[in-house]
Order: sequence, then structure tokens, then C-alpha cells
Amino acid sequence: MDTKIFDVTKLNGDVLERAQICAERGAQTGMEDALRKIRSAADILRAGGLVAFPTETVYGLGCDAFNEAAVKKVYAAKGRPSDNPLIVHIARASDVGALTPRISPEFVRLADSFWPGPLTMILKKKAAVPDIVTGGLDTVAVRLPDHPAAVALIREAGCPVAAPSANVSGGPSPTKAEHVIADLSGKIDVILAGSDSRVGIESTVLDLTADTPTILRPGVLTADHIAEVLNGEVIYDAALLRSNHCVPGAERDGGADDGAAPRAPGMKYRHYAPKAEMLILEGEEEKVRAEIGRLRALNEKLGAEVGVILFDERAYREAAHDFYARLRKLDEEGVDLILAGALNGRDGIGFAVMNRMLKSAGYRVVHVS
Repeated sequence: MDTKIFDVTKLNGDVLERAQICAERGAQTGMEDALRKIRSAADILRAGGLVAFPTETVYGLGCDAFNEAAVKKVYAAKGRPSDNPLIVHIARASDVGALTPRISPEFVRLADSFWPGPLTMILKKKAAVPDIVTGGLDTVAVRLPDHPAAVALIREAGCPVAAPSANVSGGPSPTKAEHVIADLSGKIDVILAGSDSRVGIESTVLDLTADTPTILRPGVLTADHIAEVLNGEVIYDAALLRSNHCVPGAERDGGADDGAAPRAPGMKYRHYAPKAEMLILEGEEEKVRAEIGRLRALNEKLGAEVGVILFDERAYREAAHDFYARLRKLDEEGVDLILAGALNGRDGIGFAVMNRMLKSAGYRVVHVS
């Protein structure tokens, strides 16, 4: 397949309004050119094609959420298990009515506070939403992204867009256009090459169908952020707490598969993993740094190429932004082993990054005392 790559870096937040004014005046601007490319991509998407596009979290691989044949092509292009549900992206909060039969007051408050943005909400689905999108569940995950190219694409397509991350399943998520090109060029129709993702990890996934609002996948919007808006309790799914080695009192089970269908992306299967072996070291920061230095020297003496991922203590947003890019850079360098320092899981964003880090390392953790 000949994958078209469209540069849409000229788009900004008021893209649709400004581009329309330019078109009416006959002006030829970089923004209008980018919007023409968006419209061409939207035509392909409506016709059942696959389009990768930037969002503020990571790049997504989109298709018409109501086109079952197109959704099957997304799973095939990624090599993604078909029971792993997809997130459906919309361009306006009012578009959610096409996906769910009921909108709760909690949904309205959260949408008003966090959309567009890195929050995915799980709602009861309408029968019109294909089961292949939801992994056979009776719920649908919905998000309104905060990126002008994503919003313009969805508006121009005129349909909700089902989109997992735009990478080969199991590998690090893509935060740069070059990551998508490396993974999916030749497998999909169009790549919209825009700016780097400014958040860097996937959205928080919140289940609003549970008795208590429950985070199924952590992100930069934490339980505390959400609870403040809802003025009530918000909890993390028990499986997250069991699998996070760096949360006090948590018993790590390695994310064991109990055979149940995952309720949100990233809950069941191997994710975010680099090509190299990876080991996480946790403990006091100075001791961890010293042990990483010792292990690096030992392995290099034995002929291995070793890469290191270390973030400054409390640099949680930097870690979220940079983690996947660092994994991919070390893969490009061909290292044999990655040594990573654990983040403090007591912080909500640190907890979210550790969720990805642990899965990347296959839950291989060493405590440094």
C-alpha cells in the first residue's frame, strides 16, 4: 500500500474559522493547504480507509467507528487482539448522543471541565455502535481530543472515529510523526504528520457505568482531579493497584490474565514494550542511580549495549512526555538492555507513568536497598 504523508503542522487551535475566512478571501496560506489535506484524509476515512493523526496524548490510527470492515483493518494493521476495545473520538461533546442512550450529570460536569482533553469516559453504548469497536462489551469509550488536526479530521469526516494508538501492537506508543511512519507506512492510507504529542501518554480512562467512578487506565488527569469536579469519590480499578509494584501496600500480580475481556485499552495485553530487555530499579533515588551505574558498567564490560532512563525526582510531567520517545530512541540505537529508575507511585501522574513503565519491562522490578 502506498501511504500518503500529509504535513499538517500549520494547523492551530482556530483552524476551521481562520481557514474558512482565508478561503472566502481567496488567500493561500499554510493553514488552508493543511486543511485541504485534512479534507482529503477525511474523504479517505469516510470511504473505509485508515488515517493516522496527531492528538495531545499520542498519535491515533483512525477509521469510521460505524464501519465494521474499516475497524477490522485497524486491528489487522496494528496486529491488535480483536477483544481489546477501541476509543471512539468525537469532535463536539454533543456528538456523544450518537454513541450512548443516556447522558448523566457526572458526564456533563466532566465534559465541561476536561473536554477537549486527555479524559476518556466509558458509557453504556447504543446498539448502533458495532461490537467489534467495544470488544463485545455493552459499553463504549469516548473522548474529545485536544488537537486541531484531530478535531478538524473528525469534523470533516462527519462520523465518530475509532482510534487506538498508531503503532504496532505491543510496542511503545507513538508521540511523533516519525514513530508512526516507522511502524505503519505501507500498511495504512494516510499519515497526518503534525506536531509532537504534548502530553505523551494515553488518556485517563474513567468508567462511569460502575457504582463508583473508576479509573481503568491512569493518565495525567488523576483521581484527585476528577474527584474535585464530581465532589465525590473516584477510585482506581483493583487490577491497577495489584499490578503497580510502586504503590505502598500493593501486591503485584504482574497483570495476570484472568481470561476476561479487557474493559479498556491496555488492561490485558502486553503493551509499550521496547525491543531490548528492560529492568526497573526502585528505591531511594541516590541508591538507584548508583546501582544503575554499577549494572551498566558490568553489562558493558560483558559486551552489552546498555541504555538508561532516569527522570529527576518529581519530574512527573516530563516523564509522561518523554517516556515513549526515550524507549523508541534506545531501540533505534540498538541497545541490548534498558535500565530504568522507578517513579514515585504515590503521585497520580507518577502512578500513570509507572503503569506504562511496568508493562514495558514485563513487570521486571528490582528493589535497591
